[in-house]
Amino acid sequence: MLAETLAAIRPADPRAIAEARAYQDRLTKPRGSLGALEEIAVRLAGAAGATPPPMPEPAALAIFAADHGVHARGVTPWPQEVTVQMVANFLSGGAVANAFAAQAGVSVTVVDVGVAADLPDAPNLVNRKIAYGTADLSEGPAMSVDQAVRALEAGIGVARDLVASGARCLVTGDMGIANTTASAALIAVFAGHDPAEVTGRGTGIDDETFGRKVDIVREALRTNGLSGALTAPSDALRVLAAVGGFEHAAIAGFILGGAAARVPVILDGVIAGAAALVAAALDPAAIDHCVAGHRSAEPGHTAALAHLGLRPLVDLELRLGEGTGGLLAYPVVCAAVRVMHDVATFDSAGVSEKTV
Repeated sequence: MLAETLAAIRPADPRAIAEARAYQDRLTKPRGSLGALEEIAVRLAGAAGATPPPMPEPAALAIFAADHGVHARGVTPWPQEVTVQMVANFLSGGAVANAFAAQAGVSVTVVDVGVAADLPDAPNLVNRKIAYGTADLSEGPAMSVDQAVRALEAGIGVARDLVASGARCLVTGDMGIANTTASAALIAVFAGHDPAEVTGRGTGIDDETFGRKVDIVREALRTNGLSGALTAPSDALRVLAAVGGFEHAAIAGFILGGAAARVPVILDGVIAGAAALVAAALDPAAIDHCVAGHRSAEPGHTAALAHLGLRPLVDLELRLGEGTGGLLAYPVVCAAVRVMHDVATFDSAGVSEKTV
């Protein structure tokens, strides 16, 4: 499935991009007056290979949940049980992501790719469990390469299913206590930064815990021999297996699945940013189909976005995850495309253009 998906991904269509830019300039507004909204519409036109691009609605949020063995090293004060408890909260509609999704008219699907407990069947819960959490990444690989591929394919499968059921925009979400530690490790490798530059305080940790967290990220990279430039997709799989989480792998697959279907993917925060680096290492063209929903307060997210060449739409100092930043950005993305569909051109409206 992974090979088939990678083979189906196409880069942005330069002709559609040129047509979209020219069309934007004919709309009844000063050129460039909608700023980043114009760039988003052009980006989606290139991804779809059509001008105007299809309206990105309806949208579907997928929250990928998993646990992390590195939790045992004390990188967060939150107990690991919070992962399964928050999954229950998502399913009952009580989380911030549920509130934002309801406001934006976005469906919510929760995917278990590695929660360290058996979850009861529930509507909107998809079981794609690879294992009961990853191993401790500071002591060796967090997962095997085979598990990494299976988690990638779980994400691809969820994207395919949501698109088949009618979704025309995908939003990434995540849940996993200690997953910012794995994110920092992935970003340090793929974006080429020192761990101290890309490790953040996650759910809000004190100085002592933060220092330990940075040390553990360094230890993970050293233990797994992660140094030097990445040169092939097989390197990406090795890095993902060494220091990633099951939700990172699944979100990377989700991005690849959306790109293969030419459906835009709105990225959430630092977890999605780390996953997008994995997807980009497997196929750089996948990022042509992505929009950065927001900039997280986590420093690693800024580094990831810079490496990916993505401009965030919202910057509200969020650091919650769940898909919340992506959900806030979704109406903005819709508005950007709506302009291309509904706004008159100077010719059709009989409006004079400026003379200079």
